[in-house]
Amino acid sequence: MRNAITTNTFFRDRPIDFFGDTICRVQKNRSRESVVNLRFVETFVWVTRLQSISRTADKLFLTQSAVSSRITVLEQEIGVPLLDRRDRLFRLTSAGERFLTYAERLLALQHDLKYELCGNGIARFSLRLGAIETILHAWLIPTMERLRRSKPHIEFELNVETTPVLHQQIRRGGLDLIFSADQPFGKGIVSERFPSLEMVFVGPDSLKEGTYLHIDELMSRELLTFQRDSQPHMALVDCLGKAGVTNKRVHTVTSISALVKLAESGFGLATLPRVAVDELKHHHGIVPIRTALQLVPLPLFASYLNPPATPELEESISEALVFVREAAGAKSAEPTHG
Repeated sequence: MRNAITTNTFFRDRPIDFFGDTICRVQKNRSRESVVNLRFVETFVWVTRLQSISRTADKLFLTQSAVSSRITVLEQEIGVPLLDRRDRLFRLTSAGERFLTYAERLLALQHDLKYELCGNGIARFSLRLGAIETILHAWLIPTMERLRRSKPHIEFELNVETTPVLHQQIRRGGLDLIFSADQPFGKGIVSERFPSLEMVFVGPDSLKEGTYLHIDELMSRELLTFQRDSQPHMALVDCLGKAGVTNKRVHTVTSISALVKLAESGFGLATLPRVAVDELKHHHGIVPIRTALQLVPLPLFASYLNPPATPELEESISEALVFVREAAGAKSAEPTHG
Protein backbone atom coordinates (compact mmCIF):
# COMPACT_ATOMS: atom_id res chain seq x y z
CA MET A 1 0.00 0.00 0.00
CA ARG A 2 1.46 3.35 -1.02
CA ASN A 3 1.70 5.98 1.70
CA ALA A 4 2.65 8.88 -0.55
CA ILE A 5 1.29 11.93 -2.30
CA THR A 6 0.22 11.44 -5.90
CA THR A 7 2.08 14.12 -7.84
CA ASN A 8 -0.50 14.75 -10.52
CA THR A 9 -3.63 14.67 -8.39
CA PHE A 10 -2.78 16.03 -4.93
CA PHE A 11 -4.02 19.61 -5.45
CA ARG A 12 -6.08 19.07 -8.59
CA ASP A 13 -9.74 20.17 -8.44
CA ARG A 14 -9.38 21.57 -4.90
CA PRO A 15 -11.12 24.84 -3.88
CA ILE A 16 -8.46 27.36 -2.88
CA ASP A 17 -8.71 30.48 -0.69
CA PHE A 18 -5.39 32.29 -1.03
CA PHE A 19 -6.46 35.37 0.91
CA GLY A 20 -7.24 33.66 4.19
CA ASP A 21 -5.48 30.97 6.15
CA THR A 22 -7.31 28.11 4.45
CA ILE A 23 -5.66 27.21 1.17
CA CYS A 24 -7.44 24.07 0.03
CA ARG A 25 -9.69 21.22 0.92
CA VAL A 26 -8.01 17.87 0.53
CA GLN A 27 -10.58 15.12 -0.06
CA LYS A 28 -9.09 12.14 1.74
CA ASN A 29 -12.03 9.93 0.84
CA ARG A 30 -15.53 10.33 -0.54
CA SER A 31 -17.09 10.98 2.83
CA ARG A 32 -14.61 13.38 4.37
CA GLU A 33 -12.98 16.63 3.39
CA SER A 34 -10.01 18.01 5.31
CA VAL A 35 -9.03 21.69 5.45
CA VAL A 36 -5.32 22.51 5.11
CA ASN A 37 -4.14 25.71 6.76
CA LEU A 38 -1.66 27.91 4.89
CA ARG A 39 0.07 28.96 8.10
CA PHE A 40 0.74 25.32 8.86
CA VAL A 41 2.17 24.85 5.36
CA GLU A 42 4.45 27.86 5.91
CA THR A 43 5.57 26.37 9.23
CA PHE A 44 6.42 23.10 7.50
CA VAL A 45 8.50 24.94 4.86
CA TRP A 46 10.49 26.77 7.53
CA VAL A 47 11.06 23.59 9.51
CA THR A 48 12.55 21.98 6.40
CA ARG A 49 14.70 25.03 5.64
CA LEU A 50 16.06 25.41 9.17
CA GLN A 51 15.94 21.69 10.00
CA SER A 52 14.98 22.55 13.54
CA ILE A 53 11.75 22.91 15.50
CA SER A 54 13.37 25.34 17.96
CA ARG A 55 14.85 27.59 15.27
CA THR A 56 11.53 27.63 13.43
CA ALA A 57 9.77 28.59 16.64
CA ASP A 58 12.15 31.55 17.05
CA LYS A 59 11.71 32.50 13.40
CA LEU A 60 7.90 32.48 13.53
CA PHE A 61 7.60 33.78 17.13
CA LEU A 62 5.92 30.58 18.26
CA THR A 63 6.53 28.07 21.01
CA GLN A 64 8.20 24.80 20.07
CA SER A 65 5.06 22.92 21.03
CA ALA A 66 3.01 25.12 18.68
CA VAL A 67 5.37 24.34 15.79
CA SER A 68 5.23 20.61 16.52
CA SER A 69 1.44 20.78 16.79
CA ARG A 70 1.13 22.50 13.43
CA ILE A 71 3.22 19.83 11.73
CA THR A 72 1.23 17.04 13.39
CA VAL A 73 -2.11 18.58 12.37
CA LEU A 74 -0.83 19.08 8.82
CA GLU A 75 0.18 15.43 8.63
CA GLN A 76 -3.22 14.36 9.97
CA GLU A 77 -5.08 16.49 7.46
CA ILE A 78 -2.98 15.32 4.51
CA GLY A 79 -3.04 11.74 5.69
CA VAL A 80 0.69 10.95 5.45
CA PRO A 81 3.73 11.50 7.72
CA LEU A 82 5.94 14.35 6.47
CA LEU A 83 8.80 14.08 8.98
CA ASP A 84 10.81 10.94 9.66
CA ARG A 85 10.86 10.67 13.46
CA ARG A 86 12.69 7.37 13.81
CA ASP A 87 15.83 9.02 15.22
CA ARG A 88 17.19 12.41 16.21
CA LEU A 89 18.43 13.26 12.72
CA PHE A 90 16.20 15.61 10.76
CA ARG A 91 14.78 13.91 7.68
CA LEU A 92 11.71 14.23 5.50
CA THR A 93 9.78 11.19 4.43
CA SER A 94 9.47 10.59 0.70
CA ALA A 95 5.98 12.07 0.94
CA GLY A 96 7.39 15.05 2.84
CA GLU A 97 9.94 15.72 0.11
CA ARG A 98 7.21 15.66 -2.54
CA PHE A 99 4.87 17.81 -0.44
CA LEU A 100 7.65 20.40 0.07
CA THR A 101 7.66 21.14 -3.65
CA TYR A 102 3.93 21.81 -3.62
CA ALA A 103 4.13 23.77 -0.37
CA GLU A 104 6.71 26.17 -1.79
CA ARG A 105 4.61 26.59 -4.94
CA LEU A 106 1.52 27.36 -2.86
CA LEU A 107 3.29 30.01 -0.80
CA ALA A 108 4.77 31.61 -3.94
CA LEU A 109 1.39 31.54 -5.67
CA GLN A 110 -0.36 33.08 -2.69
CA HIS A 111 2.23 35.85 -2.61
CA ASP A 112 1.89 36.49 -6.35
CA LEU A 113 -1.90 36.63 -6.16
CA LYS A 114 -1.86 39.09 -3.28
CA TYR A 115 0.69 41.20 -5.13
CA GLU A 116 -1.43 41.31 -8.28
CA LEU A 117 -4.90 41.65 -6.79
CA CYS A 118 -4.41 43.61 -3.57
CA GLY A 119 -3.49 47.29 -3.52
CA ASN A 120 -3.33 47.64 -7.30
CA GLY A 121 -0.36 45.34 -7.52
CA ILE A 122 1.64 47.32 -4.94
CA ALA A 123 2.99 45.32 -2.02
CA ARG A 124 5.74 46.09 0.44
CA PHE A 125 8.31 43.46 1.29
CA SER A 126 11.22 43.38 3.73
CA LEU A 127 14.87 42.52 3.15
CA ARG A 128 16.51 41.53 6.42
CA LEU A 129 20.08 42.63 5.85
CA GLY A 130 23.07 42.06 8.13
CA ALA A 131 26.59 43.41 7.81
CA ILE A 132 29.80 43.98 9.73
CA GLU A 133 30.44 47.65 10.44
CA THR A 134 33.26 47.84 7.88
CA ILE A 135 30.76 47.35 5.06
CA LEU A 136 28.62 50.19 6.40
CA HIS A 137 31.54 52.52 5.69
CA ALA A 138 32.17 51.01 2.27
CA TRP A 139 29.42 50.16 -0.24
CA LEU A 140 26.48 49.04 1.92
CA ILE A 141 24.64 52.36 1.71
CA PRO A 142 25.07 52.65 -2.11
CA THR A 143 23.78 49.07 -2.37
CA MET A 144 20.68 49.95 -0.35
CA GLU A 145 20.13 53.08 -2.44
CA ARG A 146 20.38 51.03 -5.63
CA LEU A 147 17.73 48.59 -4.37
CA ARG A 148 15.48 51.40 -3.17
CA ARG A 149 15.49 52.96 -6.64
CA SER A 150 14.79 49.71 -8.48
CA LYS A 151 12.30 48.38 -5.90
CA PRO A 152 10.39 51.37 -4.46
CA HIS A 153 8.36 49.21 -2.07
CA ILE A 154 11.28 47.50 -0.36
CA GLU A 155 11.68 47.90 3.40
CA PHE A 156 15.09 47.30 4.96
CA GLU A 157 15.68 45.66 8.32
CA LEU A 158 19.38 46.42 8.83
CA ASN A 159 21.48 44.71 11.53
CA VAL A 160 25.09 45.87 11.98
CA GLU A 161 26.79 43.19 14.07
CA THR A 162 29.97 41.17 14.47
CA THR A 163 30.60 38.19 12.21
CA PRO A 164 29.72 35.52 14.85
CA VAL A 165 26.41 37.22 15.64
CA LEU A 166 25.52 37.53 11.95
CA HIS A 167 26.29 33.84 11.44
CA GLN A 168 24.08 32.88 14.34
CA GLN A 169 21.21 35.02 13.04
CA ILE A 170 21.27 33.66 9.48
CA ARG A 171 21.46 30.07 10.76
CA ARG A 172 18.35 30.74 12.83
CA GLY A 173 16.59 32.15 9.75
CA GLY A 174 16.56 35.69 11.17
CA LEU A 175 18.36 37.34 8.23
CA ASP A 176 18.03 37.00 4.46
CA LEU A 177 21.44 38.34 3.36
CA ILE A 178 24.62 39.06 5.31
CA PHE A 179 28.08 40.45 4.61
CA SER A 180 30.65 39.07 7.04
CA ALA A 181 34.36 38.34 7.48
CA ASP A 182 33.98 34.56 7.36
CA GLN A 183 31.83 31.94 5.65
CA PRO A 184 28.90 30.62 7.69
CA PHE A 185 27.98 26.96 7.44
CA GLY A 186 24.48 25.63 7.75
CA LYS A 187 21.64 24.01 5.88
CA GLY A 188 20.34 26.18 3.04
CA ILE A 189 23.05 28.85 3.37
CA VAL A 190 24.84 29.84 0.15
CA SER A 191 28.00 31.98 0.26
CA GLU A 192 30.06 33.89 -2.24
CA ARG A 193 33.56 35.17 -1.52
CA PHE A 194 34.51 38.70 -2.57
CA PRO A 195 37.99 40.25 -2.85
CA SER A 196 39.55 40.76 0.58
CA LEU A 197 39.82 44.29 1.93
CA GLU A 198 43.25 45.84 2.42
CA MET A 199 44.01 46.65 6.06
CA VAL A 200 46.12 49.68 7.07
CA PHE A 201 47.28 51.45 10.19
CA VAL A 202 45.79 54.88 10.84
CA GLY A 203 46.96 57.63 13.16
CA PRO A 204 46.19 61.29 13.91
CA ASP A 205 46.56 63.78 11.08
CA SER A 206 49.45 65.37 12.98
CA LEU A 207 51.37 62.62 11.22
CA LYS A 208 51.81 63.19 7.51
CA GLU A 209 49.75 60.83 5.35
CA GLY A 210 51.95 58.03 4.06
CA THR A 211 54.47 58.36 6.90
CA TYR A 212 56.60 55.22 7.12
CA LEU A 213 57.23 53.66 10.52
CA HIS A 214 59.86 50.99 11.14
CA ILE A 215 59.05 48.15 13.53
CA ASP A 216 60.75 49.86 16.49
CA GLU A 217 58.80 53.08 15.85
CA LEU A 218 55.57 51.14 15.52
CA MET A 219 56.20 49.23 18.76
CA SER A 220 56.74 52.49 20.64
CA ARG A 221 53.10 53.39 20.10
CA GLU A 222 49.87 51.90 21.43
CA LEU A 223 48.14 49.55 18.98
CA LEU A 224 44.39 49.23 18.58
CA THR A 225 42.25 46.82 16.57
CA PHE A 226 38.82 45.18 16.49
CA GLN A 227 37.32 43.05 19.27
CA ARG A 228 39.24 40.14 20.72
CA ASP A 229 39.27 36.96 18.61
CA SER A 230 37.96 38.81 15.55
CA GLN A 231 39.79 38.21 12.27
CA PRO A 232 41.62 41.61 12.40
CA HIS A 233 42.67 40.99 16.01
CA MET A 234 43.99 37.48 15.38
CA ALA A 235 45.68 38.61 12.14
CA LEU A 236 47.48 41.48 13.92
CA VAL A 237 48.70 39.22 16.73
CA ASP A 238 49.90 36.72 14.13
CA CYS A 239 51.76 39.44 12.19
CA LEU A 240 53.43 40.64 15.36
CA GLY A 241 54.50 37.09 16.18
CA LYS A 242 56.01 36.61 12.72
CA ALA A 243 57.93 39.85 13.23
CA GLY A 244 59.35 38.45 16.48
CA VAL A 245 57.14 40.57 18.74
CA THR A 246 55.35 38.40 21.30
CA ASN A 247 54.65 40.65 24.27
CA LYS A 248 53.17 43.76 22.65
CA ARG A 249 50.00 45.12 24.23
CA VAL A 250 47.08 45.30 21.80
CA HIS A 251 43.90 47.18 22.72
CA THR A 252 40.64 45.78 21.34
CA VAL A 253 37.64 47.95 20.47
CA THR A 254 34.18 46.87 19.31
CA SER A 255 33.34 49.68 16.88
CA ILE A 256 34.99 51.56 14.03
CA SER A 257 33.74 54.91 15.33
CA ALA A 258 35.51 54.31 18.66
CA LEU A 259 38.70 53.19 16.89
CA VAL A 260 38.62 56.36 14.79
CA LYS A 261 38.11 58.59 17.83
CA LEU A 262 41.00 56.95 19.68
CA ALA A 263 43.33 57.21 16.68
CA GLU A 264 42.27 60.80 16.04
CA SER A 265 43.05 61.75 19.63
CA GLY A 266 46.57 60.33 19.36
CA PHE A 267 45.92 57.50 21.81
CA GLY A 268 47.46 55.01 19.41
CA LEU A 269 47.51 53.56 15.91
CA ALA A 270 44.46 51.59 14.80
CA THR A 271 44.04 48.94 12.11
CA LEU A 272 41.18 49.64 9.71
CA PRO A 273 40.18 48.60 6.18
CA ARG A 274 41.49 51.10 3.64
CA VAL A 275 38.08 51.36 1.99
CA ALA A 276 36.68 52.69 5.29
CA VAL A 277 39.67 54.97 5.90
CA ASP A 278 39.32 56.57 2.47
CA GLU A 279 35.79 57.63 3.42
CA LEU A 280 36.35 58.45 7.10
CA LYS A 281 39.49 60.61 6.67
CA HIS A 282 37.36 63.31 5.01
CA HIS A 283 35.34 63.71 8.22
CA HIS A 284 37.89 62.91 10.92
CA GLY A 285 41.47 63.88 11.67
CA ILE A 286 43.05 60.55 10.72
CA VAL A 287 45.53 59.50 8.04
CA PRO A 288 46.76 56.11 6.81
CA ILE A 289 50.30 55.17 7.91
CA ARG A 290 52.75 52.91 6.11
CA THR A 291 54.64 50.50 8.33
CA ALA A 292 57.15 47.67 8.07
CA LEU A 293 54.42 45.35 9.36
CA GLN A 294 52.33 43.92 6.51
CA LEU A 295 48.75 43.49 7.68
CA VAL A 296 46.63 40.56 6.48
CA PRO A 297 43.65 41.61 4.30
CA LEU A 298 40.15 41.25 5.73
CA PRO A 299 38.15 38.41 4.08
CA LEU A 300 34.67 39.24 2.87
CA PHE A 301 31.73 36.91 2.23
CA ALA A 302 28.14 37.45 1.16
CA SER A 303 25.77 34.74 2.40
CA TYR A 304 22.05 34.22 1.95
CA LEU A 305 19.31 31.69 2.59
CA ASN A 306 18.46 29.54 -0.40
CA PRO A 307 15.81 29.43 -1.60
CA PRO A 308 14.73 32.96 -0.60
CA ALA A 309 11.25 33.15 0.90
CA THR A 310 9.70 35.16 -1.96
CA PRO A 311 10.47 36.02 -5.59
CA GLU A 312 11.00 39.68 -4.59
CA LEU A 313 13.63 38.66 -2.06
CA GLU A 314 15.36 36.48 -4.63
CA GLU A 315 15.49 39.36 -7.12
CA SER A 316 16.70 41.82 -4.46
CA ILE A 317 19.49 39.53 -3.25
CA SER A 318 20.60 38.85 -6.82
CA GLU A 319 20.64 42.56 -7.66
CA ALA A 320 22.53 43.40 -4.45
CA LEU A 321 25.22 40.81 -5.24
CA VAL A 322 25.62 42.14 -8.79
CA PHE A 323 26.08 45.68 -7.45
CA VAL A 324 28.57 44.57 -4.78
CA ARG A 325 30.60 42.65 -7.36
CA GLU A 326 30.84 45.82 -9.42
CA ALA A 327 31.72 47.98 -6.41
CA ALA A 328 34.32 45.49 -5.14
CA GLY A 329 35.77 44.83 -8.58
CA ALA A 330 34.96 41.14 -8.29
CA LYS A 331 34.20 38.68 -11.01
CA SER A 332 31.11 36.50 -10.73
CA ALA A 333 32.00 33.42 -8.69
CA GLU A 334 30.44 30.03 -8.12
CA PRO A 335 28.46 30.16 -4.86
CA THR A 336 29.50 27.83 -2.06
CA HIS A 337 26.81 25.89 -0.20
CA GLY A 338 27.20 25.72 3.55
